[in-house]
Amino acid sequence: MSRGLGDVYKRQDQNRKVTSSQAIAQGLSDEGGLFVPESFPQVDVKALCGLGYPALAAAVVREYLTDYDPTFLTEATRSTYGAAFGGKAGYLAPVEGDTYALELWHGPTCAFKDYALQLMPKLLVEAKKNLGRTEKTLILVATSGDTGKAALDGYHDIPGVEIAVFYPTGGTSEIQRLQMATQEGTNVAVYAVRGNFDDAQTGVKKVFGDKAIAAELEKRNIRLSSANSINWGRLVPQIVYYFAAYAQLLKTGKITFGDEVDFCVPTGNFGDILAGYYAKQMGLPVGKLVCASNENNVLTDFLTTGTYTAKREFFKTTSPSMDILVSSNLERLLYHVTGSDAEVAGFMQQLAATGSYTVRPETLAAIQRTFSCGWSSETEVAGEIRSRYEKDGYLCDTHTAVAFHVAAQKKRQGVPMVVLSTASPFKFPRSVLSALGKAAPENDFEAMQQLETATGHAAPASLAALRSKPERFDTVIAPAQIAEVALGYQA
Repeated sequence: MSRGLGDVYKRQDQNRKVTSSQAIAQGLSDEGGLFVPESFPQVDVKALCGLGYPALAAAVVREYLTDYDPTFLTEATRSTYGAAFGGKAGYLAPVEGDTYALELWHGPTCAFKDYALQLMPKLLVEAKKNLGRTEKTLILVATSGDTGKAALDGYHDIPGVEIAVFYPTGGTSEIQRLQMATQEGTNVAVYAVRGNFDDAQTGVKKVFGDKAIAAELEKRNIRLSSANSINWGRLVPQIVYYFAAYAQLLKTGKITFGDEVDFCVPTGNFGDILAGYYAKQMGLPVGKLVCASNENNVLTDFLTTGTYTAKREFFKTTSPSMDILVSSNLERLLYHVTGSDAEVAGFMQQLAATGSYTVRPETLAAIQRTFSCGWSSETEVAGEIRSRYEKDGYLCDTHTAVAFHVAAQKKRQGVPMVVLSTASPFKFPRSVLSALGKAAPENDFEAMQQLETATGHAAPASLAALRSKPERFDTVIAPAQIAEVALGYQA
């Protein structure tokens, strides 16, 4: 491998390295740690900013996936970020002054997860080819709403792959639930899990860490993998749209090359904002990365105090994809800042045992040099949706509203602020309609129609079509049964 930039190592053992193909095929390390890049490639940012989105994506991911054929990556990104995104891959919309919305919901499932999960199946298939592996891959996905559908859409009917998705009962919007429950494909399965997202995520992680399950599946020629952001293949494609946003500001003359740009990211599992950190490490002039939380503000507290406390009251909010108390990707950031896999492993052990850990003051100070934070109450989210629409004519969903509210608090004079708009407002029509001061009907599709009438915006065709699609999946399980589901698969 040239330069070794695609090398990835296991958190608990710095002496063991794997290729990017191995990391993507496996998902999680044998010891339960996450894969991280051994080093950060330095790129010619100005040259990258001159590329269209597919070519930009190929150039960025190539820096990390160094054991992949560059010709394959060029073709994979070209076929991914074309028609499926309606010509709006990485689209930056002006909102107010020098505040912008990076609209990441123009893909097939109307959420930012499409950027990774439309490309990731191609990366997995190619990884198996690179490794000479022919076994069946069983993908287990815990989702708070958007990842599940995006993964199902990306992986359905992919040869040699089975995918099972687990979402919390009552923890998604009705539109999100229907997107999953109506999914077509012979290799897909969907389960509602009693509890919240953290219960589902913990159940999936336990399966990955259970050597007996792995051994039993291996007997059947099946290997586990993940499509969550714990998988390295999920993170890499998300780095790209930070470059795309900067490129558009440069192209339109809003900035001069080298000027800093701040990004505000509605954050749950810390993957999307971590991709911005990686872009910064590669040389992109990212100023502040603003972590925006809803009422489940565990990350705001951590970034303010240095103490992470997952044992706290859990709130079901109108931004359900952020209703998370254990943010997996923070583990990666802690490694990059501390440089100590042993120290990070200790944090994770403390979190599992006590629900809390505290980092050293110098670690917190290092994180705060790049990351800022804030949170939005439910009242503030609704108010932001309404004021944003009435003042700027901009219609946003609940998650994006969380970020707009925090962005306004953290806006630096003279520094452009890009808010990552992570989902279509029509995925949460009742919440958005209510925020606009309208009486929302109980039925999401009626709410969708009323939202169209009230705003003049058209709902994405893929969401409107859900109304007539038959539901295929309605099984409800306990978190402990996720292991049974995994063991039920045959080659």
